[in-house]
Amino acid sequence: MIEDDDGHTSISAIVRELGARDSVSVGEIIDRFGTRAFGALLFIFALPNLLPLPPGSSTVLGAPLLLLAPQVALGVEAPWMPRSVDGRRISGADLNKVFGPLLPWVERFEKISRPRIAVLFSAWGQRLIGVICTLLAFVLILPIPLGNLLPGLTIGVLGFSLFQRDGFFAVAGYVLAGFSAFLLYVAADAVIAGVRLLVNWLGGA
Repeated sequence: MIEDDDGHTSISAIVRELGARDSVSVGEIIDRFGTRAFGALLFIFALPNLLPLPPGSSTVLGAPLLLLAPQVALGVEAPWMPRSVDGRRISGADLNKVFGPLLPWVERFEKISRPRIAVLFSAWGQRLIGVICTLLAFVLILPIPLGNLLPGLTIGVLGFSLFQRDGFFAVAGYVLAGFSAFLLYVAADAVIAGVRLLVNWLGGA
């Protein structure tokens, strides 16, 4: 298996390993990622939002993120999941179906990634990542057309940076988070303006 400079098995290698099984529980996935489970799980649940999935999928994928990201923000050491979620099983075929198209890209990024800018992963740095991912997870579950793409990408990049301890990707995640906030502001402003226009039109009718 591919290992990074600290001897940790890569996300892509673990996902391929899990995909070769008949099925795997969420608890087994958490255990397999070990001490870096938070970053890996944020990445795994966020990344599928970049794919053309059925309507409502972002809500399903966003729910685990709403459980995980606040734990990072609070400085929890190991992920906690309700027993009903922890024991839920996922087939290897489903894992391959979702992550098959994405893994070649993940492997490319893993080749250029390495631990750097360690200060961004201090206790407070990790909590900041958790806060940002929590806010974006709330956005992710909203039924906004195409509104899941940028928040999903941002959470995925920040989760990847947390797993890899790569400050370059953390900075990229912060930039994406800022861009996401700007787009949300513009979208909210447009919606408010549209509502006001409609109210004025109805009032004058």
